[in-house]
Amino acid sequence: MVTFLSGGTGTPKLLDGAAISFSPDETTVIANTGDDVELGGLLISPDVDTLIFQGGGVLDRERWWGVKGDTTRTNTALHDIGEAMGLDEGPTFLPEEKQTEGRDIAEWRRFSGAREFMEIGDRDRAVHITRTSLLDQGHTLSEVTDELAKGFGLTIDLLPMSDDPVASLIHTDEGVMHFQEFWVARGAEPSVESVEFRGSSSAEPAPGVLDALAEDVVIGPSNPVTSIGPMLAVPGIADALWETNVVAVSPFVEGEAFSGPVAQLMEAVGAEPNSAGLETAYPFADALIVDEDDDTEFDVPVVKTDIEIDDREDAARVTKAVEAALEEVR
Repeated sequence: MVTFLSGGTGTPKLLDGAAISFSPDETTVIANTGDDVELGGLLISPDVDTLIFQGGGVLDRERWWGVKGDTTRTNTALHDIGEAMGLDEGPTFLPEEKQTEGRDIAEWRRFSGAREFMEIGDRDRAVHITRTSLLDQGHTLSEVTDELAKGFGLTIDLLPMSDDPVASLIHTDEGVMHFQEFWVARGAEPSVESVEFRGSSSAEPAPGVLDALAEDVVIGPSNPVTSIGPMLAVPGIADALWETNVVAVSPFVEGEAFSGPVAQLMEAVGAEPNSAGLETAYPFADALIVDEDDDTEFDVPVVKTDIEIDDREDAARVTKAVEAALEEVR
């Protein structure tokens, strides 16, 4: 049995090769929900949906989010209508009092849908409508995720990190922004001062999460701060990782990150913005997978390989390194 912690695109790319070493029916993936947003009244779970679309064979692999070949007629119409009405373009974070009204699962991550700042495809939107409607019927996020996974034919177990709302908020020199606004709308341009996982202290791990963390755990080459950090902020999850075997794959080659605003976010939480910072981000890791060209020295066992993942063959190679590292620490 093995459990992957997944956020962003790093771990999903690794999962493309996971089946060569780990049987799907013995694999659990816990997904980050700190990136979730409510947009125009619909709850969007980007990291959950990437895994659902990937497992269902419909993921847009050029962007690593959304549905391949999806149309965007609703998104286009929203912008056309908004422009004709003279509505402001860009993220419209709803007022503070609106952040905690209504659906608790969306607290502190509510945005207006007028001229929506995230491009949502039409088939993609159908998933969000279904998710939100089931939540409004009283189902939990983990129950809805399980039903969606079954509907898309997933063969792994997929769990959200929590049924409670956790919002990844980035404190910048231009004010506080939800991670999606900071990254999608602003391209990570504002200077980062600190990172907050609002709601995490009162959140609980979703059903099955702590049981899954009793197995061997793999952290893929995801952003340690905003893809994995929200999970670690939920009480009980980090403690569980200290008690099991954990192998983490670096998202860096020394000081070069593969994608995203990893470096500036690592600095903001007091970690070196390079491979060496992984020991600060993941102090519970028993072994690391680092690139063959990375000469960083670590205090834990290291398995080296080419860690860049562009296709399934690359993913299989890195997965073999993960398997070797787990054998070493068991």
